[in-house]
Amino acid sequence: MGQEPLPPAEAVALLTGHTGTPTAIQLLSDRRGSRVWKVQGPGGAVVVKANDPDGDNAHEKAAEMAQEDDHLLRLTAAGALSPDYRVGAGTWAGGRWLAVNWIDGAPLWRALAPARSPEGDRATVRPRLTGIARSWSESLARMHAAGWAHADVQPTNALVTNDGRAAVIDYALACGPDDGHRRVPYRGALTHTTAPEIATAILATPDDTHIQAHPAADIWSLGASLFWCWTGHRPVPYDDTTDRLEKLAAITKGTTTALRDVRPWPFPAFEDTLTACLAPDPSDRPTAKELTTGW
Repeated sequence: MGQEPLPPAEAVALLTGHTGTPTAIQLLSDRRGSRVWKVQGPGGAVVVKANDPDGDNAHEKAAEMAQEDDHLLRLTAAGALSPDYRVGAGTWAGGRWLAVNWIDGAPLWRALAPARSPEGDRATVRPRLTGIARSWSESLARMHAAGWAHADVQPTNALVTNDGRAAVIDYALACGPDDGHRRVPYRGALTHTTAPEIATAILATPDDTHIQAHPAADIWSLGASLFWCWTGHRPVPYDDTTDRLEKLAAITKGTTTALRDVRPWPFPAFEDTLTACLAPDPSDRPTAKELTTGW
């Protein structure tokens, strides 16, 4: 077995001034042309992302890295993102790197494991479930108020912290005001949480056409993510072996599995809000601001 790749030296040098000399470096992910590390120092931990310089899509991933940094700067300037989140970014011999502060939280799927159990209807579970949904809505509401859509709302992009709040991460695909001319074209994100209108646009346009995601698409994706992680079932049923385009075609129909057929236990108010988020017509969905008090 070969040695695990290390983060770019340029990133580590900057982080030394931020958190001190690294005491531990852990490779978290190495897939699809991108690498992610957790770098721990005496003063805290950060996440470092970089493109794989040997990957077939090295140029594309480097462009995405630069794009996410641009998004973080613009979202921070708009007041939609805490200035403490972004640490730094730059170039290296292999392309681009980006560093953000580490968020200590559990992935949504793991955080909602107790709620998926038939015995999950307990006094502590309901407020935790609604608290996660509400805090996720609050983060999206700040973005939407600034004219942005996250455009990649899915279970892996929400970390649940110890106080039960959802922290949003990964802004590479976000769609901001009038940015279609200067970005990597957006062609959707995770298939299972793709809103019907985005799926329709993907199927109707060439692969190099940018699709501008809007806040209402985030709401469908939010509902789909919570539906999936609470019930254990994706909202639109299809076989895992189905081609992506066929999955998108199924999503365009706007039909989702009835919650009452897959819920682990009854939660009428929560179910009603999830169902509203998954409305086929974007104009029928609640806004993120409305959801901050609607769960």
